[in-house]
Amino acid sequence: MSERVPASEKTRQRIEALLANGVEGGEVRTELVRLGIRKIVEEALEGEVEDELGRGYYRRGSSEHRDGYRNGYRATRLRTAEGNVEYAAPQVSDREEPFRSRIRALLGKRTEELERLAVEMYARGLSVRDIEAAFTDESGRTLLSRTAVSEITERLWAEYEAFATRDLSEHELLYLFVDGVAERLRPGQPREAVLCAWGIDAEGKKILVALAPGTKEDTESCRAFFEDLRRRGLGDPLLVVTDGAAGLIRAVEECFPRSYRQRCLAHRIRNLQAKVPEHLWPEVRARAKASYEAPSPAMAAALRDDFVAIYERELPSAVLCFKDDFDAATVHLRFPVTHRKVIRTTNLLERLFVEERRRTKIIANTFGERPVLKLMYAATIRATETWRGIAVSAFERRQLEAIREELDQAHHRRQATAVTAQSAKKSPSSISSKNRP
Repeated sequence: MSERVPASEKTRQRIEALLANGVEGGEVRTELVRLGIRKIVEEALEGEVEDELGRGYYRRGSSEHRDGYRNGYRATRLRTAEGNVEYAAPQVSDREEPFRSRIRALLGKRTEELERLAVEMYARGLSVRDIEAAFTDESGRTLLSRTAVSEITERLWAEYEAFATRDLSEHELLYLFVDGVAERLRPGQPREAVLCAWGIDAEGKKILVALAPGTKEDTESCRAFFEDLRRRGLGDPLLVVTDGAAGLIRAVEECFPRSYRQRCLAHRIRNLQAKVPEHLWPEVRARAKASYEAPSPAMAAALRDDFVAIYERELPSAVLCFKDDFDAATVHLRFPVTHRKVIRTTNLLERLFVEERRRTKIIANTFGERPVLKLMYAATIRATETWRGIAVSAFERRQLEAIREELDQAHHRRQATAVTAQSAKKSPSSISSKNRP
C-alpha cells in the first residue's frame, strides 16, 4: 500500500518526523529547508499531472476515454542555494503525445538563469557579497547564498583553464598584439605582470589569444609566454605589436623570427611628450605624427631626418627618443592602408585593461592569482563579444601574401648566413696563416 502514497505525502511524513525530534543544529535546519522545498515541488508536479489526466491520484479514468495513466515516479534533483534538493517527479505513460512537465522545465530554466545571471554580475564587477544581496526576495530570504555564489562563479576558473590550454592551430593570425598589466596576484607582494595577447586572423576577425601571469615583462617570462603559444599551435603572424619593454621586444624577435615587429605609437608618443616642454609640444607632436603616419617608409625616413635637423640642438633627449626604434615604429607603413590605424597601437588592450581595472577596484579584496585571473578572464572574454573585425579585401590579401613571401625570404637568408658563418668558424682554412707551420 505504501507505493500508492503520493511522493509529497511521504515527504510530509519525513518533515513531521524531523520536527517531532526537535530541530537543533545547522545541518538539521538545512535538511528541514530542503524537505520543505521538496514538498512544494512535488505537490506542484502532482497537481500538474492531476490537471493533465483530469482525475485525482487514487481515481481511475474511464477505459473508453482514458488518455494516459500514472506510472510511478522518477528521482531527479533541483539545484538551490541549499545545495542539490532531490525530489520525485511523477511519470505519465500511454499517451498519444508524450507528457512534458512545464513546471520541471521552468524550474530548470529558473535555476540556470539565476546562475548565469550571478556569473555575469560577478564578471561585471560585483562582489560575492553584492550578488548575495541582489538575490534576496521581499521576505529577506536569500535565493543564492554567498557559498552558492562562490561555487557558481568558480565555473569561470574552469572556463579560464580550458581557454588557457586550448589548441591555437586553427587560428591563422595576420596581426598579434601583446601587452601586460600589473596586478596584485599575491597579498603583501608587489604587483606582477599579467600578459595578454589578442590577434586578427586571416578573415579580419579579432580574437582573444591568451591571458597568463608573466611575473614581470622580462625576456624569460615573455619568452615562456610565447613558447606556450607556439606549443599550442600558433604560427608566425605577419606583425607583432608591443610597447617598448625591452624584455618583451627581445622575446618577440626570438620567438617570431618570421614576423615584423611594430612599436606601439601610443606609448611612443607618451614617451616623447615627457621630454618636450609644454609650449612646444603641439608643434613637436604634429611633426612626429607626420613621420610615424607618413604615406610610405621612404617618406617617413625623410620626415625623420627633418625632425632631427630641427630639434637636435634644442631638444636632444626628445630627438634620441624619437630616433630610438624608429623603423619598428613605422613598420605598419608596409601594410595595407586601411589596416594601419588598427595595427600601429595596442590601444584595444589598453581599453580592456581600463575596464578590467574598474572591476578589480570595485572588488577591493580580489588578491591572489586564481581570483584575479578569473575576474580578468571574465572581463576580457566578455569584452571580445563587442569587438568588430576589419575588412580584408582580395587586393589586401594579395598585399599580405607578398609580405609573407618577403618575410620568409628574409628569414631564409638569415639562416643561410648563420650557417655559412658557423661553417667558417669550423673550417681549417679559417686558421690564420701565421699559425701555420
